[in-house]
Amino acid sequence: MRRLTTAKPVRHFLLLALGLLLVAGNAAALPTHDSQGQALPSLAPMLDKVTPAVVNIATTGTVRVRGNPLLDDPFFRRFFDMPEQPRERRTQSLGSGVIVDADKGYILTNNHVIEQADQIKVTLRNGSSYDAELIGTDPDSDVAVIRIEADNLTAVPLADSDSLRVGDFVVAIGNPFGLGQTVTSGIISALDRSGLGIQGYEDFIQTDASINPGNSGGALVNLNGELVGINNAIFSRSGGNIGIGFAIPINMAREIMGQLVEHGEVRRGQLGAQAQDLTPELAQAFDLEQGRGAVITQVSPGSPADKSGLQAGDIVIEVDGKPVRDANTLRNAIGLLRIGSKVRMKVLREGKTLSLTATVEESVSRQQGGEKLHAHLTGARFSDITEGHRLHGRIEGVLVSEVEQGSPAWSAGLRPNDVIVSVNRQPVKNLAEMRKQIGNSQQLLLNIRRGNGALFLYLR
Repeated sequence: MRRLTTAKPVRHFLLLALGLLLVAGNAAALPTHDSQGQALPSLAPMLDKVTPAVVNIATTGTVRVRGNPLLDDPFFRRFFDMPEQPRERRTQSLGSGVIVDADKGYILTNNHVIEQADQIKVTLRNGSSYDAELIGTDPDSDVAVIRIEADNLTAVPLADSDSLRVGDFVVAIGNPFGLGQTVTSGIISALDRSGLGIQGYEDFIQTDASINPGNSGGALVNLNGELVGINNAIFSRSGGNIGIGFAIPINMAREIMGQLVEHGEVRRGQLGAQAQDLTPELAQAFDLEQGRGAVITQVSPGSPADKSGLQAGDIVIEVDGKPVRDANTLRNAIGLLRIGSKVRMKVLREGKTLSLTATVEESVSRQQGGEKLHAHLTGARFSDITEGHRLHGRIEGVLVSEVEQGSPAWSAGLRPNDVIVSVNRQPVKNLAEMRKQIGNSQQLLLNIRRGNGALFLYLR
């Protein structure tokens, strides 16, 4: 982004702008019809109906500041005459949302827009502001539902995002950079984008309609004014739009919203099988012509997959009538199903096509208190990475599910959502292996994966 560094260019720019205004003032109005009398196309009539349903969201919250542990010592502060350091700081964020139920006041947005918010304020296009109630969030898909109490709201009708095609025209509406409601247009550049590492469950619509910070949670609509996606992220090296934006398909967001409204959370089930992509090399090894699908690598005994007859080596090519491109597609399809749902799978086995049916069951997470593993781990809870978790199949290790602030585990540096991948330089894939590696060790060297980074913690 260029910056003006002197006043002189600014004066020239203002003079030019004023000149253009004078010319515009003397010019005729823009034509509304061509030379044959045909009306020129415009998005304005559609936008008049849709834009009142796209809202601005402003949040305020607090986050805990991690400071120098010496500054937490009252004796140290008193000795050096140092004031007590603030432990929390206020945060603010701006984003967008879409009214999808005018009668109940439900608004779809992104989890990261309202994450850690103490107060959520929604502003309509007409300037009216309301305090919003948080209905539920799903960090794994980055979908959230909030609610306002207001009369005469406008909602956007929902489209079928499965019917989208590359090249369809779309319009993005949101609040970029806090400027206020803004409309941009473009086309759908790609569909079914996954493996980007943005969220746990990814099936993005890619668009070149300009999406910038603040557009998150806003609407992506088709030319009929129907909601096809919730704007979510951009690919950018500078932080600004370069024509690669991503939106959550409305079919996915609608399924998640249903569970958030009903339960306040998403209750994901499990199939009990692990899979990997069907690569061209594997397709050749299995003597297959097609190179798309998910190869089952492991089936847990007694799981829904086992009961359905699914076996290691089977290649899943279709789930509930929809093609399976890779292991991520299979994971998304199962992850969006409600517990108790029946899933129909079409699989290839030894050159034959089979149809199998499984009933999705609740995922059981085995947890272990840290005090039972080691004194230095007191205050933390650990669990295996189960099938319903966003990290399942992506990383092997033990999940730190909870850490009590001020506990020995917290003081040692452990934080929620850390993944322990090795103990005392030995890799661990689950709780059982972690327990074995800890044994009677007095000291622990933990290799931690945290977000996109990694670190070692030495506990003694």
